[in-house]
Amino acid sequence: MTISAEMARLVAIECLAPTAALLAGRGFPTLAGGNFFDSRRISVGELSIERFTPAVSLYTRKAESPRRGQGQGSVERFARTALEIVAELAIGASDESGDFTDALAEDDVTARLTLAALCGQIVQTLTASPAGALFRKAVIAIDGIDFEPHAIPQLNLRWQRTTMLFDCQIPGDDFTVGGQLPEPSAALASLLPAGSYAAGILADLGSRFAASPTYPAIQTIAFEVKRNGVSGEMGTTAAVAPPFPDIED
Repeated sequence: MTISAEMARLVAIECLAPTAALLAGRGFPTLAGGNFFDSRRISVGELSIERFTPAVSLYTRKAESPRRGQGQGSVERFARTALEIVAELAIGASDESGDFTDALAEDDVTARLTLAALCGQIVQTLTASPAGALFRKAVIAIDGIDFEPHAIPQLNLRWQRTTMLFDCQIPGDDFTVGGQLPEPSAALASLLPAGSYAAGILADLGSRFAASPTYPAIQTIAFEVKRNGVSGEMGTTAAVAPPFPDIED
């Protein structure tokens, strides 16, 4: 995983369950209200007394960093992540092991429309709504969104749960500045509301980065075209200048 991939998930949580709305108890952009959970499902104690509780869990399913092309070196890379957002109508259940939460397993048109509305609100928030502006700063582009229903049709089993996979291009991690989060995550973290869930996690993570020495960058390089199988010297212009003495291959 990369910090940028984790950042996309944390920022998405802030956009879908804004800190200001959590403090006020209203003004949420989706039917799930504040029931958004980071890398876990809703617990029994968090269920409402209604027939079902709209709840959403966010996970980072994967991250990758392939080269930009066959002609590129190892440094030039495209970063991607698959943000997994599981929306469900949660209910309480129990078995011999105790109580747990599950998704509603009834064929109910009203429930199905409620779940569809919740998924639509999540997509709208992250892709177009002003409430999702910070998420769109965390990703370069959303190339696709897949909707996977939770069902085993062969056994006639269907749950009111939908998994959404956001295929996102993201920036790579830049660790050139020592002693803090890599960019652009450090800049994004500064835009998060004080006291927010994401800001707290990132502040703790940032404190774990030890300061590292910085190295001067090469400003310019002088070189000579290779001719007849004979190479020339190369280095900074302050250290070497043409004509270069021949160096046999």
